[in-house]
Amino acid sequence: MGKTASTATAITGRAVTHKELSHLIRSVPLLAHLKQDELPCLGTVELVEAPAGTVLFQQGESAPAFCVILDGEVRAVRREANGIETPLAVFHTGDSFGEAPLLLGSRIVAAHCTAVEPTRMLRVNAEGFWQMMAACPTIRQGVLANAAERIHAFQANTLHREKLISLGTLAAGLMHELNNPGSAAKRSAAQLRENLARLQEISMRFCRSPLTQEQRACLLDMQREALALEKPKPTGSLEEIDAEEELGNWLEEIGVADSRKLAPTLVAAGWRRGDIVCAQKAFPAPALQDALNWLAALVSAMQQLTTIEESLSRLTELVFAVKKYAYEDKGGEHIIDVHESLQSTLIILGHKFRHQQLTIEKDFAADLPRLRTRGTGLSQVWTNLLDNAIDAAPPGSKVQVRTWVENGLVCVGVADEGPGIPPEMREHIFQPFFTTKPPGVGTGLGLEIARRIVSAQYHGSIDFTSNPGHTKFVVRLPQDTANL
Repeated sequence: MGKTASTATAITGRAVTHKELSHLIRSVPLLAHLKQDELPCLGTVELVEAPAGTVLFQQGESAPAFCVILDGEVRAVRREANGIETPLAVFHTGDSFGEAPLLLGSRIVAAHCTAVEPTRMLRVNAEGFWQMMAACPTIRQGVLANAAERIHAFQANTLHREKLISLGTLAAGLMHELNNPGSAAKRSAAQLRENLARLQEISMRFCRSPLTQEQRACLLDMQREALALEKPKPTGSLEEIDAEEELGNWLEEIGVADSRKLAPTLVAAGWRRGDIVCAQKAFPAPALQDALNWLAALVSAMQQLTTIEESLSRLTELVFAVKKYAYEDKGGEHIIDVHESLQSTLIILGHKFRHQQLTIEKDFAADLPRLRTRGTGLSQVWTNLLDNAIDAAPPGSKVQVRTWVENGLVCVGVADEGPGIPPEMREHIFQPFFTTKPPGVGTGLGLEIARRIVSAQYHGSIDFTSNPGHTKFVVRLPQDTANL
C-alpha cells in the first residue's frame, strides 16, 4: 500500500442534523429501524467523505471511533514489525466497524484503515459511542452481536494462521530430516555399485589365474572377517589417524599401489597390519595388489550396505513420528501416550536442536499414565514450547524435557538455559501477539494457542517460572477428560 498525504488526523467531518441523519441511515441495517424521536440517542454524528486512498485510521496513532459506511469500501490491515501487512477485514456499504477498540478501552487503534474507493461514512467518537450504547438498547444489541462474531472469526483466523506457520516449520524440518538419510542412501548405493563392479573385475582376474590352496584359504579367512564385522573400531580420531598412517606406510613398503586410499577403508572396519599378513605371504607382489583391492571393495560394500540400512531405518522412524504427530488430531474419544507424543515432536524438531548444537535431556517417568480424552492439538503444544526453548537456549546448552505425576495430574516440563523472561513481561506472556523474540522471528501466538489448547481441549493448565539461566514451562493435564 503506497503512502498518501492524507492522515487520520487530517480527515474532518461535518455534524449532521437529525433530519439529514434520518435520511442517511435508511441503507444501514444497524440503524434503519430507528424512528425520528430515537435519533437523539446517537448523540453527535459526523459525516465523513473520503476519496480513494485516504487513510482513515493510522495504526498505533489514531483515536478509535465507531463508523458506519453509507457507500464505498474500507480495508483494514495490521502492519507487522517486519513490514508485512496482515489483512483483517474489508467493509462495504451498510457495514459498521471500529467498535472493538472502544469496547476494549483502547486509546489508539490497532489497525490501519484505508478507503479503497470514494467513501462516505458516519462517525461517532468514543464519548458518543458510549452514550449510544447506554441509550439505544437495540443498537447496543447489534453492536455487541457484530463484535462477538468478529472476535470469533478473528480467533479462528489467528488459530488457522498459527497452524499454518507450525505446519510450514514442521514441513521444512521434516524435509530436512528426510533429505539427510535419503542423500546418504543415494551416495551409498552409488558407492556400492562401484564396489560390486570392482569385485567382479578382480574375481574375473582370479579366475584367469587359478589360486593356490594357501591363497584360497587366505581370501576365505579375510572374507569371513569382513562379513562378520566384529572387529573393534578405533575409539577416537587421533587413534584412527595413527592407524591409517601405520597401515598405509606398511602397504607402501611392500609395494602396494594406492596404499593411502586402501588404508582408511581397512582401518574404518577395524583391520590392522597383523590382520592381513597372510595376504603378503600367500600372494606374490603382482597379485597382492588385487587381493587387497578385493578385500577393500568387499569391506566398503559392507559399510555401504550398513549405511543404507541405517538410512532406511531413519526414514521409517521419521514416517512413524509424523503418523504419531498427526494421529492425535483425530476426533472422538481416544488414548494419548504423552511420551510418544513428545518423542514424535522431538524427532521432527531434531534438525533445529542440531543446528543450535543443543543437548536434549529427557527425564521421563516410568509409570506415567496415558490420557483418555476427546481433545486434539497436544503435539502443537509441545511444538510451541520446544520451539520457544530452542530459540531461547544459547548454542551448546541443553533443553530439558521432564514428565511426572503430581496430585493425579500428568505433568510435562520444558526448560531451557536462556536469559529468562523479564519480570515486566511475564504477565503478558500468554497474550495474543505478545512476543519477546526479535521482530520477524515470533508471531506472538504460540503460547496463547498452547494455553487455549491445554485449557479448552484438555481441561488442564500451563504456567511457568523464569530466572536468568533457567526458564521452565509446566503443563498439567487430567488423566481422564473424555466425558467432560
